Parts: sequence; structure tokens; C-alpha cells
Amino acid sequence: MWVLVMFDLPTETKIDRKRYARFRKEIMSDGFNMFQFSMYIRHCPSKENAEVHTKRVKRILPPNGHIGIITITDKQFGMMEIFHGKKQTNTPPQAQQLEMF
Repeated sequence: MWVLVMFDLPTETKIDRKRYARFRKEIMSDGFNMFQFSMYIRHCPSKENAEVHTKRVKRILPPNGHIGIITITDKQFGMMEIFHGKKQTNTPPQAQQLEMF
């Protein structure tokens, strides 16, 4: 599973910029990586784990702005077409997961 967090937060005031930076730093500390500006992704080994990270993002939502959270399967993520200009590139590789028995 992949969790995608997309956001458009206000940055007009100093407080807004601090909230933007704090939100971005907190999702990154939870394992999200920037896919595009204001779009961060995280691979999760299961639906249950994806729900845990979705709840964490919901706990740190700033008071203003638009935030979207979507969960998609590995197969759906792999079907994404990515371009840099007109040149097609590969989707990011799936993260390696350590399994403990």
C-alpha cells in the first residue's frame, strides 16, 4: 500500500510559514518522501499499517489549508505514468521491508 499526502497550505504570514514547515517536517519524520512539491508518499506493508500513518497525519493537520490523503495499492501505484517533460521515467521503487519472525 502507498499513502499519498497532498497539501496546499497558506504561507502569507510568518505563523503560516512555521505551520507549513512543521507539518512538512513531521510527515517526513514519519517516513514520507517528497514525490512533488506539496505531495509526499510513503510505502506501507499492509492496509493496517497505512491506516496508522493516515491517523498520524490527521493528528498533525494545521488549522488552515487543503490537505488530501489517499491510499492506493502497489499495483495501482505501479500503473502510474511519470514524465519529466516529454521523457517518460520509471515509478519510484518499492521500499524494502524488514520482516522479523
